Amino acid sequence: MYNEHFGLAQPPFKITPNTAFFFPGGNRGPILDALVYAITQGEGIVKVTGEVGSGKTMLCRMLESSLPDTVETIYLANPSVEPGEILHAIAFELHLTIAPQASRLQVMQQLQEHLVQRHAEGKQVVIFVEEAQATPIATLEEIRLLSNLETQHHKLLQIVLFGQPELDEILADPNIRQLKERITHSFRLDPLNTTDIRAYLNFRMRQAGYKGPDVFSVGAVREIARASLGLTRRINIIADKALLAAYTEHTHDISARHVLAAAKDAEFIDFVPRKLWGIGLGALGLLALGIGIGMALSAWQKPPLPTLQSAPPVAAQPTPVVPAPLAAPVATVSAKDIVSARLTATEQWLASAKPGTIGIHIELLGALDPKRLENYLVDLGKLVDIEQVFVYRTKASGKPAYSVIYGSYPDRASANAALEKLPAKLRAQRPYLRTVQGMRAETGATR
Repeated sequence: MYNEHFGLAQPPFKITPNTAFFFPGGNRGPILDALVYAITQGEGIVKVTGEVGSGKTMLCRMLESSLPDTVETIYLANPSVEPGEILHAIAFELHLTIAPQASRLQVMQQLQEHLVQRHAEGKQVVIFVEEAQATPIATLEEIRLLSNLETQHHKLLQIVLFGQPELDEILADPNIRQLKERITHSFRLDPLNTTDIRAYLNFRMRQAGYKGPDVFSVGAVREIARASLGLTRRINIIADKALLAAYTEHTHDISARHVLAAAKDAEFIDFVPRKLWGIGLGALGLLALGIGIGMALSAWQKPPLPTLQSAPPVAAQPTPVVPAPLAAPVATVSAKDIVSARLTATEQWLASAKPGTIGIHIELLGALDPKRLENYLVDLGKLVDIEQVFVYRTKASGKPAYSVIYGSYPDRASANAALEKLPAKLRAQRPYLRTVQGMRAETGATR
């Protein structure tokens, strides 16, 4: 209804998960990168918790689309089934032909045969379990037993549990301590703070096609933060209703008053300060003047928001320099100073690139043998343009390591296209995508 009024190509605040609207702020981007890493490295069971409406389903959808084609995903949206049924449910998702009366042992055997075959084909299989806190303990234990399926060096099945904070309480039960001990990584989606909410609102508006100045005033953002408790689903509901309220008043400026009306309509009134309830619609003329002055002052006082890569710029921006998907292989690459040159180039890249810029993670090398990295880079330079190779220091299992990245791309689509064109030797290493924001967070933690 209000799309044309605000110059939008589509609604910006629908609550149905749409990966085009994935917001990497509020630590979402680094968590996504870490999940991709954990799965591609075969890290067993991973847990993600967050309050209702914090964005777990969106993260799950984004994770599924970010994994390389070598990863086969199984999605269990309703895992609240009995232990005897969960294996059949997984087999059904894998399109295995299993008789309904097949015993648990028969189903487990066919699952193992399928997983072994997938492993022989260079494939990984991962199960996404949503609403894991609703899963019976006995069923969780059955899922845990699936994590025992492995070869000498690799897990045959990865498991990611998405759940509300109650999942942590369930896992504290001594009867299921074996599952808790198998969880190698735990992540929590915290509510967005006011700064993140402001960036989130502007990001989604511009993703939907908006090209004008920010429509949400400082006061509006503050009230959205208070009424939503920082939960993205509530933010979407309130912002959508606030846009509608502004549309009915033929204004493009969304004030705290619009948000209060939206929160009341959404039954979030318990989180709105009572002293503001009495502001009526008849005060629009006086408020409009105050809002205009307040927005002008806030624009003068507030620092500029960091530009998200996927948000269309308000003003013309220089066209980012993006490397060709792959340069012609270089015949020979000198080993002289190659490591220091790539480390320096990487520092400059991470400092200047936009947060949403994507690189292709090719390899993780131990840092105990510097000569190994030098030799690896020399060999890599025979396959790709060494000037597009980035290297930074990190940690793996608590030990110093080097991450090797290829390319710098403005979005996941172009990065995925480049990934598909990598030499077969590099694709065999199961490369995956990383954001600059995630890499910055990782390097900051290791300095």
